[in-house]
Amino acid sequence: MSEEQKKKLESQLWGIANLLRGKISADDYRDYILGFIFYKYLSEKQYLYANTLLEGEEIKDYKEVTDKETLEAIKEESLLKLGYFLQPQELFSELAKKGNADTESESNYIIEDLQAVMNHIEQSTMGTESEEDFNALFEDLDLTSTKIGRTVGVRNAVIVKILNHLDKIDFKLEEIDSDVLGDAYEYLIAKFAAGAGKSAGEFYTPQQVSKILAKIVTTGKTKLKSVYDPTCGSGSLLLRVAKEVKDVSEFYGQELNRTTYNLARMNMILHDKHFREFDIQQEDTLENPQHLDKRFEAVVANPPFSAHWKSDANPLNSTDERFSQYGKLAPKTKADYAFALHMIHQLAENGTMATVLPHGVLFRGAAEGVIRKYLISELNYLDAVIGLPANIFYGTSIPTCILVFKKCREVDDNVVFIDASGDGHFIKNGNRNVLRDEDVQEIIDTYRARETKDKYSYVASLEEIAENDYNLNIPRYVDTFEEETEIDLGEVSERLIGFDNELEEVNAEIIGFCYELGIVPPFKVEEDGE
Repeated sequence: MSEEQKKKLESQLWGIANLLRGKISADDYRDYILGFIFYKYLSEKQYLYANTLLEGEEIKDYKEVTDKETLEAIKEESLLKLGYFLQPQELFSELAKKGNADTESESNYIIEDLQAVMNHIEQSTMGTESEEDFNALFEDLDLTSTKIGRTVGVRNAVIVKILNHLDKIDFKLEEIDSDVLGDAYEYLIAKFAAGAGKSAGEFYTPQQVSKILAKIVTTGKTKLKSVYDPTCGSGSLLLRVAKEVKDVSEFYGQELNRTTYNLARMNMILHDKHFREFDIQQEDTLENPQHLDKRFEAVVANPPFSAHWKSDANPLNSTDERFSQYGKLAPKTKADYAFALHMIHQLAENGTMATVLPHGVLFRGAAEGVIRKYLISELNYLDAVIGLPANIFYGTSIPTCILVFKKCREVDDNVVFIDASGDGHFIKNGNRNVLRDEDVQEIIDTYRARETKDKYSYVASLEEIAENDYNLNIPRYVDTFEEETEIDLGEVSERLIGFDNELEEVNAEIIGFCYELGIVPPFKVEEDGE
């Protein structure tokens, strides 16, 4: 698929949002639109796979199959290959066709049928390996909600409209790379994030930031056994890592928000990740971690900034092996280091971890200062500190940084500091700052080369960091001070005199114009040299 075709697909999918914009909130229509796209994707995958199974049979079109034995055989194979099963009459195109029937009759009423299909998709997986990955996957598509219409008739009309619009879009699943539709889905998620305000940070990390994290954790590698994100949101960061290597064997994630958790599972499946390849769980990562027995080759995350957590209010945290060795627990009102220590605990010996955190983790004292010192002086895990521009994330304008950790560092006597927050290292896009591809590449090249660049980066020895009392504030290491240009006072004086003369001429013109019109000038006119 060409770039032009890809843009067309993105435009077509985003066009569906116009059907609902202004009628319900962005967060609500996001769930419906993404959910229906996902249903269409599952339908097309089922249809194409069933047709491959029918090759050589008398009936070659799955929509025409009625024989119970044939359907049962297709179901058995589909559950193994796809992880779910749809009957011919449950396919997206069939429901869209029914919804597009004569509007004067009752035959276009599809809400109950649609709900039954979504329930059946989930039920078809019960007792199989894929049950957990499909359980309650469509729960956010409440077809009875008054958000999409006060009456059943209005709700049905809205849903029919969306399905008809979608039915005209050819996903071309048999022709295109599996990532193309997945990327279009990501495009929609990003568009929704841009309009979602503060809540956007819960489910989406800006693409360029994701790219930095992904390139860092895959440095020097072409394959990964596993990648993990303990606050995975929509799963976009996990999938971004996969773009940087030839293969990722397993994807692991955990997400607290139920709606976002569902979105992450849909996103994985839409990127053609088999249900055996990913394990996404819904729970509080700090209080109830779901993958504690595993160690991961790559760990990436954009945790909620300065979130509240139980800290020492939960006595178990002080003995938790993730936190106990550091001498202090992260503060109750700032869980940033709690997330960082959790990730370090899950990191494999040969792994790399990159996480986005608020700038304050670099220099805040008290418990955070104790933890920071231990990580550097006792463990020597810190590999790099990267400062990002302020106002780069959806929903917050605070300055942020990326911290990179390794348990077995190739260069273990220094830490690379990069200041990518200065002018010339990003551009403004509306009310947000945005990193360009060249800005991302400069960060990655500098990190990999571990080089000092004037006013941009500095390779600090561990001794220097100790001398700074383990304060990692970037200006202590990267000097971005610009000398002020010497001012020519004579030239300034001449310009001021010239400006004053021009102002007098303008005043004279205004006064003359006022007298001509017989009105009093709008300011006092001095006479006789007074």
